[in-house]
Amino acid sequence: MKKYKVAIVGATGAVGREMLRCIFQFNFPFESLKLLASARSAGKVIEFEGQEFVVEELTENSFEGVDVAFWSAGGSISEKYMPYAVKAGCVNIDNTSHFRMDPEVPLVVPEVNAEALKDHKGIIANPNCTTIIMASALNRLNEYFDIERIVVSTYQAVSGAGVAGMEELYRQSQEVLDGKEPVAKTLPCASDKKHYPIAFNCIPQVDKFDLDNAFTKEEMKMVNETKKIFNKDIKVNATCVRVPVLRGHSESVYIETKKPLDMDKVFELLSDSHGVDLYDDIENQIYPMATLFIGDELVHVGRVRKDLDNDHGLSMWIVSDQLMKGAAYNSVDIGLKMIEMGLL
Repeated sequence: MKKYKVAIVGATGAVGREMLRCIFQFNFPFESLKLLASARSAGKVIEFEGQEFVVEELTENSFEGVDVAFWSAGGSISEKYMPYAVKAGCVNIDNTSHFRMDPEVPLVVPEVNAEALKDHKGIIANPNCTTIIMASALNRLNEYFDIERIVVSTYQAVSGAGVAGMEELYRQSQEVLDGKEPVAKTLPCASDKKHYPIAFNCIPQVDKFDLDNAFTKEEMKMVNETKKIFNKDIKVNATCVRVPVLRGHSESVYIETKKPLDMDKVFELLSDSHGVDLYDDIENQIYPMATLFIGDELVHVGRVRKDLDNDHGLSMWIVSDQLMKGAAYNSVDIGLKMIEMGLL
């Protein structure tokens, strides 16, 4: 089997470290592995699977001889440095939002729209974590029943806000338990003027608001990215909420379909969906919860039930580790799919 020269951009971050783990865990065939980050991280040693990797500073010349790069260092970094990587002949799988809605860039969830990879021009975009999780669960249902409308509410872990979000939940929880006023510095959005405690709380804001339509950027990502991935003008209404969970996003999803729903077929399709685990046994109180699936690459679906008043309506509960399927694993899986398709 051919082996590839691989780079991870943003290797010291939460997603970058998960990318490193996924490359090993899912046997991405690498000949060499270069870890890239900012100048302040250069020289740091990361140990994994008995190997030591010295982090290098990301520069315009970092991609000479690199076959494929996985990016998770922020949209501004992708915007600045990815053109140099493309020019060097490197294929780039970008976990940031910068290129997602570019009509020249495929936006890919491998089990949903892998064919879009054939049109890449050196850049493939990894969708937003919440969109990946939802699209994976709904793909086979959409193929068979033709989904016309989605209403989704998300329950997003603080790890979606990075290490700072996780540290904030740890610290604030202890402050509350000690009888102190929790100090908010990061959430709901680090760059906003106002912050709210997340410990023992839910914050109905993920990312900044679009004041023109009152939705957040996170909610609009779900709207626009779902349309692009499914390649149809599907109606999507999203409400995104940050909850005091360390890791693992949950979603309450309601769909309306063109064809009437047959529940036996629904369960059959979910059982046969690649990358999806039907975890649904209400008689024994079996349903997905975020704490059950940390480090897991699958999307777990439960609480599947037909609308009581609508033969075209279906509700479900979806859980997945957003650092894995929602980010690192989906990125590495794109690379593996490209190898399988002879595109890399």
